[in-house]
Amino acid sequence: MSETIRELISEEDVDKRIRELGEQISRDYAGKQIHLICVLKGGVFFMCELAKRITVPVSMDFMCVGSYGDGTKSSGVVRIAKDLDESIEGKEVLIVEDIIDSGNTLYYLMDVLHRRNPASLRLCTLLDKPERRVKDVKVDYVGFEIPDEFIVGYGLDYAQKYRNLPYIGVVEGVE
Repeated sequence: MSETIRELISEEDVDKRIRELGEQISRDYAGKQIHLICVLKGGVFFMCELAKRITVPVSMDFMCVGSYGDGTKSSGVVRIAKDLDESIEGKEVLIVEDIIDSGNTLYYLMDVLHRRNPASLRLCTLLDKPERRVKDVKVDYVGFEIPDEFIVGYGLDYAQKYRNLPYIGVVEGVE
């Protein structure tokens, strides 16, 4: 059976919420510079849009950390495929993630980055699935809390497909 995509959050609602997050983050970091760390690959769409809406100075770096293969469930094994290019010591760091599901990946990543001595370390996610959480991860900025469904669009993929959808959709017709 071939999968289909059902729209869950419209492009307009995603855009509006990212604007609101940018305003909130700008207020919270007033007078400071933020160092955004994007968790690749899915987080890049969200981070680029968010960065455009933050009014304080921004620098960026990228990590590739994951626990998914081509399936719809987390493998539970976290690995760093690409580490940061710069030190974060003494920086105001905001991790930008596309989705937080079990929390395993972010729990691991927050621990790794905390040991690198940033001035502060916070977490921003476009999507949050709290009912799937198995690791306690403090999320400072949440775009949308969503149900336990397999989500694509706006950077999120299913076997590398659908990242370019301008809205958040639910994959239907897969096991």
